[in-house]
Amino acid sequence: MKKLLYTYRPIMVFVMLCFALQVDAQKLSTQSKKAAGLYEKALSYYRARKVESAKAPLQQAIKKDPNFIEAHLLMSELYFEQKKYENQIEYLENVIEIDSTYSVFSYYNLGVASYEIKNFDQAIIYFQKYYHKTKNSKKKKEVDDWLKRIELAETAEEKPVSIHAKNLGPNVNSKYNEYWPSITADEQILVYTVLVDRDSAVSKHPYKMAISNLYHEDFFRSVKDETGEWSKREQLKPPLNSGSNEGAQALSMDGNWMFFTACGRSDSKGSCDLYFSYRTEYGWSEPKNLGAPVNTPYWESQPSFSSDGRTLYFISSRPGGEGGNDIWHATLLSIKPDGTPFFGRPVNLGPMVNTHHNEVSPFIHPDNSTLYFASEGWPGMGKADLFMSRMKAGEFVSEPVNLGVPINTEGDEVGLVVTASGKTAYFASEGTGDSYGGRDLYSFDMPKDIQPLPVSYIKGRVFDSKTRERLSASFELRDIFSGKLAAQAMSTDFSGEFLVCLPVDGSYALSVSKKGYLFYSDHFEMDSSASVNDPMVLDIYLKRIQVGEQIVLNNIFFETDSYELKNESEIELAKVLVFLNENEQTKIQVLGYTDNVGSAEYNQRLSKQRAQQVYQYLINKGIDVSRLSYKGEGMNNPVATNDTEEGRAKNRRTEMKIVE
Repeated sequence: MKKLLYTYRPIMVFVMLCFALQVDAQKLSTQSKKAAGLYEKALSYYRARKVESAKAPLQQAIKKDPNFIEAHLLMSELYFEQKKYENQIEYLENVIEIDSTYSVFSYYNLGVASYEIKNFDQAIIYFQKYYHKTKNSKKKKEVDDWLKRIELAETAEEKPVSIHAKNLGPNVNSKYNEYWPSITADEQILVYTVLVDRDSAVSKHPYKMAISNLYHEDFFRSVKDETGEWSKREQLKPPLNSGSNEGAQALSMDGNWMFFTACGRSDSKGSCDLYFSYRTEYGWSEPKNLGAPVNTPYWESQPSFSSDGRTLYFISSRPGGEGGNDIWHATLLSIKPDGTPFFGRPVNLGPMVNTHHNEVSPFIHPDNSTLYFASEGWPGMGKADLFMSRMKAGEFVSEPVNLGVPINTEGDEVGLVVTASGKTAYFASEGTGDSYGGRDLYSFDMPKDIQPLPVSYIKGRVFDSKTRERLSASFELRDIFSGKLAAQAMSTDFSGEFLVCLPVDGSYALSVSKKGYLFYSDHFEMDSSASVNDPMVLDIYLKRIQVGEQIVLNNIFFETDSYELKNESEIELAKVLVFLNENEQTKIQVLGYTDNVGSAEYNQRLSKQRAQQVYQYLINKGIDVSRLSYKGEGMNNPVATNDTEEGRAKNRRTEMKIVE
């Protein structure tokens, strides 16, 4: 049986009654041989997972000997298995009444059961009693965690978050289990995992897991139509889908890259590994194992790829973390010849995110600061709650925030993704009234206090300026003032399309480059009015490296009425240096231009001085003087009107011209 990428399992499991399962190794508390025999019969049913069958002999055993402690304990375990917590409490209280010292851990179990029925006051009493009776420091720590959980639950119940989860409908959902949604930044493409059967003959059992290889996980896709509704889903074709399990995927913000989890493949490094595929003109490429150091002999799954195109977040059970399954991240170093990204050594997110228990389903929002994830270790409402953490200066420095009720319930919440706008979340849920069967995909409006930071995006296409052929090109966006890389991406070779997300309230320098072409540069402001509802759309035309071709260096800046270069010019000047070093036979001329404010003589002199400053900068950085020249053009050759400030700003420019 191949391992599934996602299973429905209880997160905080009751401590098993080890002594009850090892009855031969100890003396029972009853003197009645008949009661002991009935108990052993019940125990055999329990071991065979026949919970209901075990009840009758236990009830008979207790009738034979009402003080038979082990029988009461096992009965409490049976009711726990069935989530009948009131009955469980009844039998645990019987144990304490018979002998309060026999099983001190019963107080702990009573605390958990009382919590499950929302009797928080009684749960606190039981947990405190257990805390004072046990000498186990680890268990004392668990009690502290439970008391925090109770405090959080009481607060959440008093002030629930107001949300309305909307089922995505029959075009997306079915009688099978749908989960792990991922969505592009423009919210037009939804890719998700579906647990499908291998044979229609077993379709009447859609909720079973992959027992005897009857079920496996595949990718499906829905596209938003003009009315805003999701189109009828389609199953993605091979080689992305196969006869094995694929799922827990993450799309790049433009929808052109996919990272996903696959288990048991011939090239696997461990039980489950991370794989990569990219979109081509004919579909998705042959998936490639990301290899070391991302994948190990341990379990790697549930990737999330940052919108800056540089960081992969994922789950791993490898050693060196905080414990259990932890969230790790790795930085993109290069692209291999086969198109597969190569990442550096993964780094654990540390104790402000990870705990000694399991953390799963990380989702890094396009703001590159807000991380949503599920955790068993942080105080929550149930088994695995959803949390939010925010980075400051690239580090997680404060404890995560529980997303609250009713987003979190007593159940197991995982797989939350939030749109680039930050206003809508998608997740999988099971058992609601409007379900089509199994787990379905839902959306809801995100409450403001748990929304990520606002972002917008730039999208468009890249063309050859003469042939109008669509081109694959590299994109790089940097913060103009700090010079830090904000995002990097590639346009597709078959469509030339690109999409890059950026946080608002920033100033960015854009550079688009391709071997054999002059690079394109621009700059823009993402102010607070920018949003994903009104993205910037650009069609970019790259010029081949030919004598006479010239480009505007839009990110060269000077002080007002001065030829002193501003520090913000370093980004563009670095690109010119890279271009000259990559094209060693190319010679260029730097041209300076001004607007028409002031005399022609003044503007001619200023434009020449500015061009000379760029020329001298390049020489100082090691470019041979024989490859460079400069010229001041003054107010000649305006590219826009001089009647407006916007036009005059465009005329004040620096250009680079190919002369040989």
